[in-house]
Order: sequence, then structure tokens, then C-alpha cells
Amino acid sequence: MTVRVVLVDDQEMIRRGLRMVLESQPGIEVVGEADDGDTALEVLDRVEADVVLMDVRMPQMNGVEATHRIREREDAPKVLILTTFDLDEYAYDGLRAGASGFLLKDTPIEDVTAAIQHIHNGDAVVAPSTTKRLLDHFTRSRPPASDDEDTGVRLTELTPREHEVLWLIARGMSNGEIAAELVLAEGTVKVHVGRILTKLGLRDRVQAVVLAYETGLVEAGEH
Repeated sequence: MTVRVVLVDDQEMIRRGLRMVLESQPGIEVVGEADDGDTALEVLDRVEADVVLMDVRMPQMNGVEATHRIREREDAPKVLILTTFDLDEYAYDGLRAGASGFLLKDTPIEDVTAAIQHIHNGDAVVAPSTTKRLLDHFTRSRPPASDDEDTGVRLTELTPREHEVLWLIARGMSNGEIAAELVLAEGTVKVHVGRILTKLGLRDRVQAVVLAYETGLVEAGEH
């Protein structure tokens, strides 16, 4: 099945380069481009897309607001945030706005392709090496959320094993890595992950990571 992709970046050369390399990959078709969030919404009114590759720092409407508006739509495409990490504090807010993951702009093309496919298949891109650095960086200046009592109550509904699994998800581990860490079958881990998402009312693993940091379940710099 071909994944239809829309590229959103204010730099034409980046869009041109992404289009060239993505269209050389099997199973991906670039169906539109935009240079800011406003234009992205207009493009999505005209074309059907599965995944939007979204820059965050753009003129007019930035990628965070665009992500929020896109994800509010019926049958909305998934959004994959582009970030330079060191500069883009918006990336964290992009995840909270509904993005299914993030990529660094220097990510190898094979990893970009894999991420697009994963997101299209309903997974979330939480790269183990960059998730910890990104979220540690942003949560140092963000106190744990204290205004969502409902979330705190729902956290208490997790079993001890589910707390363990959530903690490892927040450390950026895949299901296979969690299974090895806890000496469980990978299928069992998938069941735990599904129950965690259901109990906490979360959409995917990215939201689980963000929640774990915001509630203080995992703290910045924790190993």
C-alpha cells in the first residue's frame, strides 16, 4: 500500500530534497507541499494524505498550531514533527498537540521512510536515543503537571507491572527491549501497553512518554 505524504517546511530546498529522496523509496508518494501551517491546511483540503511531515519553526502558522488543527479533523492524517533538537522547543509542544512522533532533520532517509511507514500503520515514532535527550531537555524547565487530577487518579489504576512498562516506554524502549528487560514475551508487553493506553485515555506511545514526564513518573535526567 502506498503512503501518501505531504511535506511542510518553509525552506524550498528542504522540501525539494525530501521529495526527491522519498519518492525514490518504494511505497511512498508525495502528494503535496506547503511552506507554512496555513498553506498546509489548504493543501489538505485538496488532497488526501496519510502522513504529514511537519516542520515546527515556520512563518504565519507554526507547526505546533498546524498539528493541532490537523489532528482535530475527521479522518486526520498522522503528523511527524521535524526538529533540529537543539533549537526547537516547539517539538515537545508538537507531541502534545497530537503528533505521532518526531525526527531530527539529519535523520538518515531509510529511518525517515521507516518512521513514515510505522506512523501510517498506527504506531508512534519514539526513537530510544533521541527521545530521552529531547524530553529531558524540555522537562528541565517544565514542572510536572499538577492541574490534571484525573490523570493522577488514572495512574493509580495501573498495576505495578503496568507502571514498570510505562516507565520503560518513557525511557524510549521498544516492545522487544521491554520484553527482554522484564523477561516477558513481546506479545505480553503489547497487551500491557494497550491496557496502559486505555486506562490513561492516551492515543499512542508518544502521549504515554509525555505524560510520564509531566506527571513526574519519570524525571529529567533519571536513569
